[in-house]
Amino acid sequence: MNPPKCDDLDYIQFLIAAQKFFTCTEAARCQPEGAEKPAHDAFTRLLRRSPPDTEALWSEVKPLVRLKEGVLILNDTTLDKPYAEKIEVVTYHWSGKHHRVVRGINLITLLWTEGEAHIPLDFRVYARHLDGLTKNDHARNLWAEAKSRGFEPECVLFDSWYASLENLKQLNGLGWRWLTQLKSNRLVNPDGEGNRPVSTLSIPEEGMVVHLRGYGWAKVFPRRRVTRDGSLKTEYWATNDLDLKRDGWEEYAGMGWRIEGYHRGLKQCCGVERSQVRSARGQVRHIGLAIRAFLRLEWHRLRTGLSWYKAKKGIIWEAIRTYIANPIFTLNPTA
Repeated sequence: MNPPKCDDLDYIQFLIAAQKFFTCTEAARCQPEGAEKPAHDAFTRLLRRSPPDTEALWSEVKPLVRLKEGVLILNDTTLDKPYAEKIEVVTYHWSGKHHRVVRGINLITLLWTEGEAHIPLDFRVYARHLDGLTKNDHARNLWAEAKSRGFEPECVLFDSWYASLENLKQLNGLGWRWLTQLKSNRLVNPDGEGNRPVSTLSIPEEGMVVHLRGYGWAKVFPRRRVTRDGSLKTEYWATNDLDLKRDGWEEYAGMGWRIEGYHRGLKQCCGVERSQVRSARGQVRHIGLAIRAFLRLEWHRLRTGLSWYKAKKGIIWEAIRTYIANPIFTLNPTA
């Protein structure tokens, strides 16, 4: 068998440098000239033949994280695929960007941060029509894998979608402190007089210890904020740490927003939504390589202070400077 003409790093570096088009054809066009320059079929085979593997991501991430510090954040995002009718993993998902259900790929990520870094540890693609797994199944698998890798985080953060009883009990079994949002109709018993929706309680700013139905004791904090339309909305945050103070949960909740920045960077800088490969294996491979491309941009940001966006622009600026110094498109009618 002939050796492959391109590898993961060839594709990763292409994703970092590319600005608009992220196809295998474009990857081949951008390779340096030479006898071994790969054709677009080589990149297609790279995505289709190699099985999706998160161990390669973990091997790169491991030196960048501290297992017993920081927090783990779990959340998902929808990768837009409005015109993809033949990509296997594309189905309909809720999009926070569009505020409606759209066609796309649902990507679930476990992120590590100490308040500054955005380090993706692991990911899953939600495709229940292919593997039968729910989002909560994937969440529990991600947490269990993190535990097996030695993580003992200060806290685990996730939103109300992942606050099922089975998930909360698993985190307790792992010995981890968790912080999540509760839906307003979640039933709690604050005084032994019976269960009622958490939204009906008058919860002080310093929090209230309640009995969460089916789970046990938890501490609930209110967060009141003004929405875009000017109305007042109250969010309900809960934790299994009954001694957690207001400033503590607010600090952790603030760190939870790191994953939103990560999602933006992954989409805008690494072309994670742009692959046109049709097979499920190819799409998952592309997503994994895009995440590894983001990791390099993030590591560069942490070392230099240069944003992901400016780092990518710098590649183009250098190319433009090189061209201007030796332009090939000139006008000389007398020549």
